[in-house]
Amino acid sequence: MKTTTEANQASYEAASKGSRNRTTRTTPLSVANLAAPDLTHRPPRSPRSQLGGYALLPRMLDKGRATLAGTNGEYHFNCPLDQRFLSFLGIDPKKLLAELKTGKGDGEILEWIQTNAKHKRAPWEIQQWSDYMDRRGPDSDAETLEFFAAYVAKFTKTREDIKSWADLLELDDFVSFGGKA
Repeated sequence: MKTTTEANQASYEAASKGSRNRTTRTTPLSVANLAAPDLTHRPPRSPRSQLGGYALLPRMLDKGRATLAGTNGEYHFNCPLDQRFLSFLGIDPKKLLAELKTGKGDGEILEWIQTNAKHKRAPWEIQQWSDYMDRRGPDSDAETLEFFAAYVAKFTKTREDIKSWADLLELDDFVSFGGKA
């Protein structure tokens, strides 16, 4: 009696026999277009997603790639949240966008950022900054607190767990694409 793994392997080999190394694609894939998310159909990655230990970075890269592809929808590259990341490392947003335009993947962009950062950060600094950005709520001035409360109220009157900007962005992304608060 064959194990499930052996049966799956035999099934795969039978299905792919004679078709190896053949392609039926008639149009070439553009690496830059393939990597660019369509933010009119789905949100960018969560502000809590990390790359190289940096919170916000994957989200900013999604927005940058989508901006270059013209699929950013209502999302903006180099928004105030992106500027916090760029300022933390001393990265020029125009230079980062130019690197994204080359079609580099996340790992290659991370290497570029680490090489080109004006402010080299130790791993403990990166972790503390990312932890802070995950938990960062509105500043305590009345105008910012009012703005935050009004923004939350657009989605829900009953959710008391929305305390940080990351909470609010995740809620906004979820509701904007059909979810219920």
